[in-house]
This record gives sequence, structure tokens and C-alpha cells, in this order.
Amino acid sequence: MRVAHNVFFKLTDRSPEKIAEMVDACKKYLNVQPGIAFFAAGPLVKELARPVNDLDWDVGLHLVFVDKAAHDLYQDDPTHNQFIAEMKPNWAKVRVFDSYV
Repeated sequence: MRVAHNVFFKLTDRSPEKIAEMVDACKKYLNVQPGIAFFAAGPLVKELARPVNDLDWDVGLHLVFVDKAAHDLYQDDPTHNQFIAEMKPNWAKVRVFDSYV
């Protein structure tokens, strides 16, 4: 069964430049691991501000893995760890949502 891995980052520096830097880092480091069936990363769509929308984040990362084993390998992948080391200083909050799909 596939695993969806959705991560929502709230940044300390929420400037457009830092948001773009974060999206670029996701694209550089987090779509190269084996077992990824789908990858997307991008900024919050501020115009979609219905009462049910959670707007307390800046960058969304969306991955679907072919199976749980691929997800588990991704977590220990050197490029994933490099992404964390480089980008974590600007994270105010990170929320992860994993589900079978």
C-alpha cells in the first residue's frame, strides 16, 4: 500500500525569499530518493482562506511513496538529512501527516 507523507513547515523568517528558498531546497533534496511515486512542494495559497483552511504554515511538502519500506528508507537518506541540517534553523514549526493511500 502506498504511503502519503505530507509535511507543513512554518518558517521563522516568513519572507517571500525564505519561502522560495525552502521550496527550492525541497525540490533539490527531497525528490531524489528511490520509491517516490509523487512529489510536490510549494507555498501556501493565501487566497484560499475559508474558515476550514489551516493557514498557519508557509511551505507544503507532498510525497507519495510506493510502500512503507520506501518511506522508511527516505527518513534515513543522506540527502533528507542534509535538507534537515540546512533548513531546520528557519523552522518555527513542522507538522507531519502520514497516511496509507
